[in-house]
Amino acid sequence: MATTGEHAGPFPGERDESLRTRLERRLFNFFPAYRLGGGRVKYISRDWREVHVAVPRSLWTRNYVGTIFGGSMYAAVDPIYMLMLIRTLGDEFTIWDKSAEIRFREPGESTLHARFELPESETDAIREELAPGESTDRVYEVDLVDEDGVVHAEVEKTLYVRRDE
Repeated sequence: MATTGEHAGPFPGERDESLRTRLERRLFNFFPAYRLGGGRVKYISRDWREVHVAVPRSLWTRNYVGTIFGGSMYAAVDPIYMLMLIRTLGDEFTIWDKSAEIRFREPGESTLHARFELPESETDAIREELAPGESTDRVYEVDLVDEDGVVHAEVEKTLYVRRDE
């Protein structure tokens, strides 16, 4: 089932959400630890290989000088790659966040958007690389951009991935 108008942002060519990912998105946005950070998941593809997130500039996300608080920017993107890997690799893998780095480029004065993509070639490589009991670190990057595509923050996440025995 496709949704329309619920994941507006600067990213054309979105795949359809399934009824399941649409429900998961709504539940995730309701989860207090995520909700209170100010970010909102706007779209999850049916195969969990693409996720869109928005961070609006609002009363809840503004800092002292009126721009989007850096903590809100990071909180919005923090769990996404880990969840994508968990959903695409399945129960035979353990995935944990290991480290993160955020580089602020411009103050966020309007809603910012992040588009996460996890190609099938990436999960295939992980499956091929890891025998049971082996682990690896994977690095993923995502930008927070405004409606014009201007990068306001760059985030680099390092995730620990282990194939369970």
